[in-house]
Amino acid sequence: MSEVLLKKLENKEELSIKEAEKLYDLELFDLGFFANKIREEKFGKKTYFNINRHINPTNICKDVCKFCAFSAHRKNPNPYTMSIDECVEVAKNAYKKGAKEVHIVSAHNPKVGYDYYMNIVKEIKKELPDIHIKAFTAAEVNFLSEFSGKSYEEVLDDMVNAGVDSMPGGGAEIFDENIRAKICKGKVSSENWLKIHEIWHKMGKKSNVTMLFGHIENRNHRIDHMLRIKKLQEKTGGFNAFIPLVYQRKNNYLNVEKFLTGVEILKTIAISRILLENIPNIKAYWVTTTLNLSLVAQEYGANDIDGTIEKESINSAAGALSSNGLNLEELVHLIKDSGFIPVERDSLYNEIKVY
Repeated sequence: MSEVLLKKLENKEELSIKEAEKLYDLELFDLGFFANKIREEKFGKKTYFNINRHINPTNICKDVCKFCAFSAHRKNPNPYTMSIDECVEVAKNAYKKGAKEVHIVSAHNPKVGYDYYMNIVKEIKKELPDIHIKAFTAAEVNFLSEFSGKSYEEVLDDMVNAGVDSMPGGGAEIFDENIRAKICKGKVSSENWLKIHEIWHKMGKKSNVTMLFGHIENRNHRIDHMLRIKKLQEKTGGFNAFIPLVYQRKNNYLNVEKFLTGVEILKTIAISRILLENIPNIKAYWVTTTLNLSLVAQEYGANDIDGTIEKESINSAAGALSSNGLNLEELVHLIKDSGFIPVERDSLYNEIKVY
């Protein structure tokens, strides 16, 4: 089977679902060879990053996802809600330091009201009309729709009118509904997650797409997830980047006993590059993959490492070493030392500066 698969990869032939599942049985270096070939055809040795700031306005959430250490619950008994003025101040300070993007992802807080979410964006855009606002996952859109009684289309229209420029890819987790029932019951369904992004793309807007892996899912669930993404991308072409997120193990209720190896993470990144050739960018998100492994992943199909971030609350609550972000000089130096060309990009992957 492996020889047949390798031949198909060599000839860039379409793989069946079963063949795609068998990719994990190949040697890591074989997967890396073909993933890196695609990566170099598209980008050469460029590794993209951006200067961005994450803002997480509240951690009070109506949903109880078992993998989440961010929302206020027994393992995180410190609820908070930032005021709109505080959010604006954070964005202004980040902009002064060179941030081109604010990335706003929050909990599903029924206490603050629909307008709270929209007004955060409105007020930031009013103060900083040039900054790119990437805001609200499809899970948040679903929550805001249920909370307000508005349709997905109406919520997305309100987001655009408020000043949202693109959507992040969070909330996708794993699309298999049996797994979702165990890890994030009550959150947006996989069908509705994809539907929300399809509507967004049809509005002429771009978004990203994630996959949370390394918890209770298996390899076939990951392949199914990637192939559903590929199918929607064939229809809309609206995804900028695929971001495989490595499950963080601390302060949550999944009680996963066996954690991913570096080899399994790199295989997953390489397979995503091979299967998702219709999605331009594969991001090895340093926050969940670790900085060192994200740099190695640039040899295995990834061409993006995310950005400086400055402050991050969601994954760091579960153990990721990302709470204070990275400084620009360090990021550029690390990319160069790994044998790649650091390229600062904007949120839509237009190149700003080659270092």
